[in-house]
Amino acid sequence: MILEPVRPIQLSEIREARKRIAQTIVRTPLIRLELGPDFPDVRLKLENLQPINAYKLRGAANAVALLSDSERERGVWTISAGNAGQGVAYAARQAGVPCAVVVIETAPKSKLDRMRALGAKLFPVPYDVAWKTLEERSFPGAEGTFIHPFDDDNFIAGHGTMGLEILEDAPDTAAVVASIGGGGLITGVGSAIKALKPEIKIFGVEPD
Repeated sequence: MILEPVRPIQLSEIREARKRIAQTIVRTPLIRLELGPDFPDVRLKLENLQPINAYKLRGAANAVALLSDSERERGVWTISAGNAGQGVAYAARQAGVPCAVVVIETAPKSKLDRMRALGAKLFPVPYDVAWKTLEERSFPGAEGTFIHPFDDDNFIAGHGTMGLEILEDAPDTAAVVASIGGGGLITGVGSAIKALKPEIKIFGVEPD
């Protein structure tokens, strides 16, 4: 896969993203996980309360908001197993931008239905075709600006807004655990937190 050159995501980018997406996303709460007196203080960031029930709306909203006028006219497209596609479709509908999603055909029907309801044109494909499309960043019939579902600075900066909220709500945080799929979430959250409190530990987790 051809990835864009890696560069640090700046705190200023994340702060600007926060202003940019404020009218689209929900500022989700941190809630304490009650495991009993013998367990450490663990808190959960409830991104399931976003309009699409997933954090990826943050990155998608930021990426769509930064489109030029000509890019908005041409539309956007992305590749997804469900959540990134919902995020881009939601943000695109709110901005009046045409949207298409190359979606892995095994995605849950509920997510496919929601993307269609949001106005996205879907191109269901097998996993290997989706991965090839991700590498080539082109697909017949998918027109406009391609928004990468994780290897995109604007997407990552949007996700970083969670880090700002975490430190506002729990400034005594000692460590943050973030899931890793493509890496956009942990990169964004980690960038925000390390810029403000470099002593905080960041741990990534993924399915084995």
